[in-house]
Amino acid sequence: MLERFLTQTSFASEKDYAKHLHFKIPENFNFAYDVMDVWATERPDNLALLWTDEKGDEIRTTYKEFKEQTDRTAAYFMSLGIKHGDKVMLILKRHYQWWLSVMALCKVGAIAIPATHMLTAHDIVYRNRSASVKAIICANDEYITHQIAAAMPESPTVKVLVAVNSLSECGKPVPEGFHDWRKEWAEAPAFVRPENVNTNEDTMMMYFTSGTSGEPKMVAHDFLYALGHLTTGVYWHNLHEKSLHLTVADTGWGKAVWGKLYGQWFAGATVFVYDHEKFTAEKIMRQMEKYRVTSFCAPPTIYRFMIREDISKYDLSSLEWCTTAGEAMNPSVAETFKKLTGVTIYEGFGQTETTMTLGTFPWVKPKPGSMGKPNPQYDVHLLRPDGKECEDGEKGEICIRIGDEKPLGLFKGYYRDEERTKEAWHDGVYHTGDTAWRDEDGYFWFVGRTDDVIKSSGYRIGPFEVENALMTHPAVVECAITGVPDPIRGMIVKATVVLAAEYKDKAGDELVKELQNHVKHETAPYKYPRVIEFVEELPKTISGKIRRVEIREKDNRK
Repeated sequence: MLERFLTQTSFASEKDYAKHLHFKIPENFNFAYDVMDVWATERPDNLALLWTDEKGDEIRTTYKEFKEQTDRTAAYFMSLGIKHGDKVMLILKRHYQWWLSVMALCKVGAIAIPATHMLTAHDIVYRNRSASVKAIICANDEYITHQIAAAMPESPTVKVLVAVNSLSECGKPVPEGFHDWRKEWAEAPAFVRPENVNTNEDTMMMYFTSGTSGEPKMVAHDFLYALGHLTTGVYWHNLHEKSLHLTVADTGWGKAVWGKLYGQWFAGATVFVYDHEKFTAEKIMRQMEKYRVTSFCAPPTIYRFMIREDISKYDLSSLEWCTTAGEAMNPSVAETFKKLTGVTIYEGFGQTETTMTLGTFPWVKPKPGSMGKPNPQYDVHLLRPDGKECEDGEKGEICIRIGDEKPLGLFKGYYRDEERTKEAWHDGVYHTGDTAWRDEDGYFWFVGRTDDVIKSSGYRIGPFEVENALMTHPAVVECAITGVPDPIRGMIVKATVVLAAEYKDKAGDELVKELQNHVKHETAPYKYPRVIEFVEELPKTISGKIRRVEIREKDNRK
């Protein structure tokens, strides 16, 4: 498979990878036809997908079966009037049909818009109108269908609604106005591949960013976005045909396609799905033990929850490779996990707008807490506000220089928002909005969003540096670092802290001092939080990202 898309498919060193990673870009590339259907011919009996749920149901799907099912799904969608260029929102939780839908829309040349099941009617109206959504495929969940129905009077472009029953509720009636996937899918006509499905430049997928400030932006990706993820699955996840890979991610967010779709199937691996309502570390580790998961990817928070469990109760000996992304990892988490399991965690960085941009690849020795080194797919630089290059040790914005051609995996722009596109992408540079510094060995270290950096008494303090220090104290479950105005220092560091259950009754001046002294001991003393507030929970976006902007706004109102 890989030789179809790369001039060289294996690499012995960082230097070899940087020098010899070259893509062969087919005309009119379509992941569903050019990768999945090819596997169906070459490895028909290999498992593409192993899906299971909390009730113990499971579905094992070979590549051959997956082709047949996605053909049928594409025919079903076409019978509903979905065609090339139509926008289709998918609110399917971790239902099996999410994978069928994404691939089927690819086969039709329609645009998939994955979305979280936590959206309100207001959120759905905003997305429907902003993107001119034509169809919504959703889980037949009372909350979801109610919110969609409530959004319809203000969603004139939406013509088709389809509800999908879970495996355990196959016969459940669907609400009025919704097509019943379970009834209709089986009766779909024979699939006929449309002519001229797509060009490389056509939009294949759109994501709404999680919106830590302002309304969410629509990130538009072309059909080569899937090809850009080859490096994610094959080299960062280090997968092969015998791998069973689990990424913990909601299908409504970009991380799902990082770990549950494209890169893994370039490697010919099996994607493992655990369909569950509420995450617990115990549930996940039981599944990893039962099915002998070999490769695992999750945000650092998940690893933190796993460590708080007694890992010795679970047999995780099948694990070969672990990765993390989504936020920076506290070094203590990586070190503890390795001590308990013997497995190293390889970190990475990217955005909804990109694929794997920085990473700790197999030939790069991990430095716990570092995002790794640039993926040569992108020309990555650290830039000062004046556009000049940063020196080693100097904080700057992570930027991607654009040459004559847009790099594989970089977004097309923000759909229908030229102004915000130009803000982020101008003068031949894409500005990620994320700040980092680079050490003398070329490793990048996350600092925070550019608008989260705190300037205090002439120092530039990244929130993650302080969060990192605080999180090593056993009292702290979660924390957010922000700046509050100060007449002398300009800004001072504030910590908003969620305490572990056994420390909640100790919240007070003594614990404040203890945490302050702890930070002074763990990092440069000038970074310590002069203000500490204890709270029950942190404000977050529906994707789970901390809304520091909300904390700042609240403090400014005081």
